Amino acid sequence: MHPQMVLYAAPFSSATPVVHAFDELDVPHERVMLDLAQGKQRTPEFLALNPNGKVPTLVVDGTPMFEALAILQWLGDRYGVERGLWPAADDPARLVALSWTTWSYASFGPVLRCILWASSERVDAKLHHAPLADFARAELRGLLDVLEGRLADRPYVLGADYSLVDLVVGNVVFYAKHTGASLDDHARIAAWLERLQARPAFRSAWGPA
Repeated sequence: MHPQMVLYAAPFSSATPVVHAFDELDVPHERVMLDLAQGKQRTPEFLALNPNGKVPTLVVDGTPMFEALAILQWLGDRYGVERGLWPAADDPARLVALSWTTWSYASFGPVLRCILWASSERVDAKLHHAPLADFARAELRGLLDVLEGRLADRPYVLGADYSLVDLVVGNVVFYAKHTGASLDDHARIAAWLERLQARPAFRSAWGPA
């Protein structure tokens, strides 16, 4: 029996990878799309669920959880194993899955945010810092080199088959590309990303790529 789940999200936000995962897994849930521009994430009712005032927030049988990576890894454990999209707990590949999904949020994501804060037109220009942006871009290229190496002898991060690991890592890399990161020197990543973007759940979550 499925738990009762309510996912609070917003279009093209940190919640989009979670929306993508729900679509890929085809898990029944209620979805509430918040208008962040109107501050719907700052209402007392929502802050009682997530004191950070951010999406995604997932409420499972009345218990809220937040942080996209935590939700994604939980979905993998709860629903991905039975669908062949996430390694079982006693499978050595589980260690690889946890490593790469965490890498995408703990290593890759912060460097990308640094670039955006130091150079994006959407950030107050007083915060811009060209040397820091250049340093972070070099760091990002190094991280892309790491992922390129992982894909050198396999079509997907875990091996021959698509998994939620590709979904998690791919969403972060797709967002990096969308915000200006170049994949010109990373042909394997570019080809891998094209395969991910061709999946119906990706198009459903992100729209036309």
